[in-house]
Amino acid sequence: MITEPAPAKINLALHVRRRRADGYHDIETLFAFCTDGDEVTVGSWDTEALLLTGPFGYALAKECDNLVLQASRRFRDAFGIARDHAITLDKRLPVASGIGGGSADAAATLRALARLHDVGLDDPRLTKLAASLGADVPACLDGRTTLGTGRGDALVALEGLTGTPVLLVNPGVAVSTAAVFAAWDGVDRGPIGEGALLDRAREGRNDLEQPARTLAPVIGEVRAMLDAAPGAILSRMSGSGATCFALFATADTRDAAARQAGARGWWRLSTTLA
Repeated sequence: MITEPAPAKINLALHVRRRRADGYHDIETLFAFCTDGDEVTVGSWDTEALLLTGPFGYALAKECDNLVLQASRRFRDAFGIARDHAITLDKRLPVASGIGGGSADAAATLRALARLHDVGLDDPRLTKLAASLGADVPACLDGRTTLGTGRGDALVALEGLTGTPVLLVNPGVAVSTAAVFAAWDGVDRGPIGEGALLDRAREGRNDLEQPARTLAPVIGEVRAMLDAAPGAILSRMSGSGATCFALFATADTRDAAARQAGARGWWRLSTTLA
């Protein structure tokens, strides 16, 4: 059995640019990854099997074709694997929450299967598989801080912010990525700037935050709490929401903000940037 972490992804900035002919949008984003998240365990088996555990496993119980199973099936086809796989997904991150849960799980499945079958993580077939599963999956497969362009799958590695305390907060609402994009005003407000990673993030924005707030106004309450938290150095919504995050100067100030979020009944994760 091989176990791989599926860490939470955050978008330090997310700029939506033009709509592409393939229906996707060109984006520019600063991907960063936390040291905590879901966990995937795989092993060879006679029949396909998926066991869901963890506090959010129930949310996927009715899905018969989620990204983890798709990743397993496509891996078998691409690499000519005869046997099926038994997979356990320990689902600790909320579903449809803007922190790459499904993409991270698919990427972790690919990494685990690659280790199980002695496939190099730099094998171009693995990268192609990741891109076929979704725009965020290549970044999650890589698992490093990167600048993503195009659909978000053209990646350039970046340095900075490793070890920074971060708090993730979700108010318990799920928002549809398609609905958020549909509510975006379509205005191209320009690219992500140059410079140090924190400076680029601070000067950036998330173009999907305003349409997400329209659909789920509670996101504004989460942002207000994080913006006002002592020690917060950057607060933003991640992805298409509804999870928001804040980077903190110290773990103590992060944990104090986590207690505030907990007092409101919101899901929270105190972690650090990888």
